[in-house]
Amino acid sequence: MSLSVRANPWLVLPMVLVGVYAVVSLTATPSYALTVFGDLAQEVMALTVFAAMAANIPRGKGRGRLFWVMMAVGCAFWAASQGLWVAYEVFIRRPMPQPFWGDVISFLHIIPLMGALAVQPHLRQGSRFLRVGMLDLSILLLWWLYLYLFLVIPWQYIVLDQMKYGRAYTTLSFVENVAFVIGVGIVWSRSAGIWRVVYKRLFLAGLLYSLSSTLGNIADYAHKYYTGSVYDIPLLVAVLGFICAAAGARSRDVREENLSVISEQYGVWPARLAMAAVLSMPVVAMFDIATMPQPLAVRNFRLVLTLAAMLLLGALVFIKEHLMDEELLRLLDDSRRSFEDLSRLQDQLVHTEKMAALGQLVSGAAHEINNPLAAILGYSELLGSQKGLPEEARGMAEKIGQQARRTKTLVGHLLSFARQSNTERTLLNVDAVVNNAITLRQMDLGKNNIRIERVSQAEQPYILGDSNQLLQVCCHVINNAVDALQETGGGTIIVRTARQNGDVTLEISDSGPGIKDPQRMFDPFYTTKPVGKGTGLGLSACYGIVREHRGEITGFNRPGGGATILMKFPAVAQSLLDSVKP
Repeated sequence: MSLSVRANPWLVLPMVLVGVYAVVSLTATPSYALTVFGDLAQEVMALTVFAAMAANIPRGKGRGRLFWVMMAVGCAFWAASQGLWVAYEVFIRRPMPQPFWGDVISFLHIIPLMGALAVQPHLRQGSRFLRVGMLDLSILLLWWLYLYLFLVIPWQYIVLDQMKYGRAYTTLSFVENVAFVIGVGIVWSRSAGIWRVVYKRLFLAGLLYSLSSTLGNIADYAHKYYTGSVYDIPLLVAVLGFICAAAGARSRDVREENLSVISEQYGVWPARLAMAAVLSMPVVAMFDIATMPQPLAVRNFRLVLTLAAMLLLGALVFIKEHLMDEELLRLLDDSRRSFEDLSRLQDQLVHTEKMAALGQLVSGAAHEINNPLAAILGYSELLGSQKGLPEEARGMAEKIGQQARRTKTLVGHLLSFARQSNTERTLLNVDAVVNNAITLRQMDLGKNNIRIERVSQAEQPYILGDSNQLLQVCCHVINNAVDALQETGGGTIIVRTARQNGDVTLEISDSGPGIKDPQRMFDPFYTTKPVGKGTGLGLSACYGIVREHRGEITGFNRPGGGATILMKFPAVAQSLLDSVKP
């Protein structure tokens, strides 16, 4: 992915400034004018890279936004450190003191950059990992601050020693820069897509910056560096590389939608680095006491600092373990529920296979029953039409025909219920579907002391739907009501159909114990029935069927006791009914 100046206006001023800076550094001699030019040019570059990083924050999302926030914070420290050089050398007109209290700001600017890498914006990670990840990040950042306070600060404020201060600061800054370059290299090798290009540019810029800043620090403490010298040229080129990384990300719209790395890789190396940082502090203190002769004041400062740092980082580790325990308990609970759902699903699959086999058996038996029923009907009609037949025999033939037709109707309902067919929306009379369901279920209700009452308006309610699917819904709801009433020794089921405000309503109520948890009754696998009586998929399937018919289904307990299932379907317009009905 190449960058052009026309497509990225962020590069115009920095490229011109770097070119002019190189010419001036190679041709000019040390002077106040060169110092002013060098300090202001470097401050402009630092502010530009900060603005380029900050410009990506609104375009980011989630971890991508956090990445650019931390990159912008690091660049803000960078600009602030360079601003101190401008204040001393341009306005106060004094050389930078050595050691300088503002060196800590220069050291700290790399820490947020490393924190941005630990965020790993190229990974697609859930929000539940963010708290633990931020604790790992905080431990790593505090560890770097501990190293600075341990190695550098004693020779600045406890026992002033400019040589040891310069050596410690230069060494630690070099290690910090190298760690940043290595971190960028790791995420570069594990990323893909546009983020890989961003990391590649950050790696090249960070590598050049670590080398040039280390050479500049060495030259500064050897009194060979001056502002505007050739030591600043590779440093400004490195800054230009950071600007290119930010500008390239802005031009190609780096967002979370472009992530391609699996989220399960989260937390491996940041968590291990955080734990290694905590364990390294007592090792560093013991090594310092055992091998390095030093003033007593420095040793006491370092011991107190190490103990305080261990206490602080230990508290963060404790908080992290607490959050991890909560996460593990949540995962354990999810796993337990998943296992229970899987067990119910296996039971449902077995039940479904049994029902499929039963449906085939019912279908075959019904067809076989229809053949003798047709013969019985034919012979009863033939017998009833015979002349000279006594009235008693003619009445018996008529009764035989009535019972045969009743049996044929029941067989037809069984065939309709067992039929496996695709969903087909037709003009449908709800009363007819409900009556068929009641007929199928009413045969064995008397012995259980259960009675079904039917309430319907004179006007026949019509909807567009699939009769077989709605028949199954009605049968399942009625079966649930029957199961509830069997627990109380019997009762009444009331089935109402009506037309209200452009909707066809179907209400099935019972006088049983009611619904234990109406809010969850339509959740998959939720059931209050004992093992073998239900898997909790029936009402969830009914909910899906009703929603497919553009209807609504709700369940609630009545004030007087018992449960009610209410279904609403869009009624067919009267104009359509008039055009279809003869």
